[in-house]
Amino acid sequence: MSRSTQVEDVVEVIGAGAAGAALILCEHASHRIPARYDGLSLTQEAAISHAAWDPGARDLALHLMHCLDGALVASTVSRLVYDCNRPPEAASAMPEKSELIEVPGNAGLSAAQRDERTQAIYRPFCDAVTAQISARANRAQPTALITVHSFTSVYYGETRETEVGILHDSDTALADAMLKAADKLTHRAVHRNLPYGPEDGVTHSLQIHGLANGLPSVMIEVRNDLLQTPEQIAIIGDELCAMIRSALIHLGLQTQGAAHA
Repeated sequence: MSRSTQVEDVVEVIGAGAAGAALILCEHASHRIPARYDGLSLTQEAAISHAAWDPGARDLALHLMHCLDGALVASTVSRLVYDCNRPPEAASAMPEKSELIEVPGNAGLSAAQRDERTQAIYRPFCDAVTAQISARANRAQPTALITVHSFTSVYYGETRETEVGILHDSDTALADAMLKAADKLTHRAVHRNLPYGPEDGVTHSLQIHGLANGLPSVMIEVRNDLLQTPEQIAIIGDELCAMIRSALIHLGLQTQGAAHA
């Protein structure tokens, strides 16, 4: 049986039924803009820039999924059409501007247009995550929610020193355990709630899928210059996998000798 399915062509589910505790989300996995949105009138360069997606994030998420024998839910639509890590009422769910990039196709959207995107893109993504959580609960399967993102090394002209960000909302347990493991398992600049934090509105998925369901949760941000080749992704993916596995064992969600794919 295939481990990959498509739900209404806007969300990808891979590894449903996997035995591991990790349920991995990748909200910004794709820069695809469905034809009905006419490219949002973006330039070709802007349409594939980091404003439109998180380069390397999907491949990193897949690496972690296989390493941890987990499941993955990923959006297949650009975050400029709808950012699945934002609630419908947030302006940043369908931004008119992302950093220095204007998004003409998002300017002056009507309530009906915003609702269409919410129903067509955000709701199916959330429904797919909910279905995975429910199926795991029915199997009495331990679950930790892990969202995977990448960020640009230069933002508004400022160079970022953070290489890996471990982000959390009010539940810090999984992040705390990963940060403790990071001291022994990686030489990278790993920081808490950087380059973003809850005050930036980036923990929406953690709130509605993790906290609301009583699941330990964490958001991983990796600087995208570290994810440019398959070799780089494998190296940092293995480091993160070791950190996550250590954290899961610490939280009692995985046994020391548990097999992994």
